[in-house]
Amino acid sequence: MLHLFKNLNPFMIKKKFKNKFFLNKIKSLTMHHYKNCNQYKKIINNFKFNLRNKNQLKDFPMIPVRLFKKFDLKSVKSSKVVKTLVSSGTSGQTLSKIFLDKENASNQVKVLANIMSVILGKKRLPMLIIDQNPSLFNKSTFDAKSAAIFGFSIFGINHCYLLNKKNNIDYKSLNLFLNKYGGSQFLVFGFTSMIYENLIKKLLIKNVKKDFSNAILLHGGGWKKLEKIKISNSIFREKLRKKIKLNKISNYYGLVEQTGSIFVESYKCGYLHASAYSEIYVRDKNFDLLENKKKGLIQLLSLVPTSYPGHNILTEDIGEIIGEDDCKCGLKGKYFIVHGRAKEAEIRGCSDAR
Repeated sequence: MLHLFKNLNPFMIKKKFKNKFFLNKIKSLTMHHYKNCNQYKKIINNFKFNLRNKNQLKDFPMIPVRLFKKFDLKSVKSSKVVKTLVSSGTSGQTLSKIFLDKENASNQVKVLANIMSVILGKKRLPMLIIDQNPSLFNKSTFDAKSAAIFGFSIFGINHCYLLNKKNNIDYKSLNLFLNKYGGSQFLVFGFTSMIYENLIKKLLIKNVKKDFSNAILLHGGGWKKLEKIKISNSIFREKLRKKIKLNKISNYYGLVEQTGSIFVESYKCGYLHASAYSEIYVRDKNFDLLENKKKGLIQLLSLVPTSYPGHNILTEDIGEIIGEDDCKCGLKGKYFIVHGRAKEAEIRGCSDAR
């Protein structure tokens, strides 16, 4: 099924066709994980959900994202796991663990590449990364931050890391990069909070020889820190435009539990878009579906997870779907806004996987 979209624009598939194949694939994935992951099987049995019934896509049981912090959920033998991802978190937090076999890891890269080609084009661009080089550090775990940097770095060439080992801006390396590549299109990548901290707050314009007017910025995550200081997406964008003349700004939304099948924001419209590989629903506190332009908990579905049951999850984020197939930017599929983390999120009724 993933190969079906290899040479197709994943944002040009309309609702009628997508609904049909997506339903069949989610049904198949649910059955696959039911047969191969004992904890997942117990969860589905608790729902009393009959996989053989003629169900609609919205009816398939979702599992709360926090279960990946409590249990080692995998649908392949441990000997087949080639990579384990862990979520980002503060010290002392229990982190999610995601187990990937060779096929799942490969599909993540292929899907991510196909999605990003719509925003960035097919040509790899010189890339400025607003972070430290993770290769400098001997990390005991492959965390979500390192995974994102390494994962997105495939879309660039001639990589330059803004921060040195002491976590300070390396103006010498930055100016060498801008002098060499700043005259034409280049890519800037980083976590939202790192972009704000370093490009908006710390960067001294007097020390920079060229602006960022030819850049495309791709950023994601880290909104929690900005919410605390009342920095919205629109304010964030405006500050970048004013300070460094950066106009093409694309946010992305995704979870380590569904790495690869991210949702990207078109810099033409400012909305996040679901691709052919993903689907989104918004539910109220009773888990009933909400109409468009109503705020609620975000449910995410993905065709990518095969080595672990992450294909249908309930997040702890609040969002609202704006519309489908009719966005002014021209991208098809659902388009939506994420408003942030739910306060004191409580996911009940489906967490007994013992």
